[in-house]
Amino acid sequence: MYASNAYNAYKNNSVNYASKDQLLLMLVDGAVKYSKIGRQAIIDKNIEKAHNNITRTQDIFYELMATLDMAKAGEWGQKLMSIYEFIVRRLADANIKKDIAIMDEVIPLIEDIRNTWTEAEKLSRGSR
Repeated sequence: MYASNAYNAYKNNSVNYASKDQLLLMLVDGAVKYSKIGRQAIIDKNIEKAHNNITRTQDIFYELMATLDMAKAGEWGQKLMSIYEFIVRRLADANIKKDIAIMDEVIPLIEDIRNTWTEAEKLSRGSR
């Protein structure tokens, strides 16, 4: 019980005291994690688990879309928004159809986004 409470306290503190960059990385890491869990749940024919994890992934991308400052982001922001919208649409398709092929199409995109944001965070840390 104590270990569980300590872990929860740590997890809450890591979110509460994280920088904007760290929060973004946590979100995209979560998107990778939940999309893979959703994919496996489709394979396992666990419809509820697949649905819950795919919608969690979509929710992360909705949050990323809501926090993308289009006024500052310019052209690359428009492109990024288009990618986010594409991922959300494909996740919806995968969820409705419980289609592993769609998940296999979208997971590498989600991983690429995570890798891009990880690199951007490293570069910004180096330039401070």
